[in-house]
Amino acid sequence: MEQRPESTADGASTGVAAVDRVLVDVAAAAGTPVAGHVAVFERAHEQLRRALDAQPDAQSSADDTADGEQGA
Repeated sequence: MEQRPESTADGASTGVAAVDRVLVDVAAAAGTPVAGHVAVFERAHEQLRRALDAQPDAQSSADDTADGEQGA
C-alpha cells in the first residue's frame, strides 16, 4: 500500500512522503520556543539527507542511457 504524502503548512506536497513529513515538522517549529529550533533544523537536515540518499537520480541515468553512455 502506498502512503499519501502529507501536506505542508501551505497545503503543498512535494510528492515525496519523507520530505513532506520533514516540512510539516519544520513548519510546526514556528509555534515553539526559538531555543528548540536548532534541534528541529538539525533533525530536518539529517532526514532530508537520508531521503536524498535513498532516491537514485533516475533522470540523470535516463539521460546517460539516451545519449548512448552507460551509467558511470
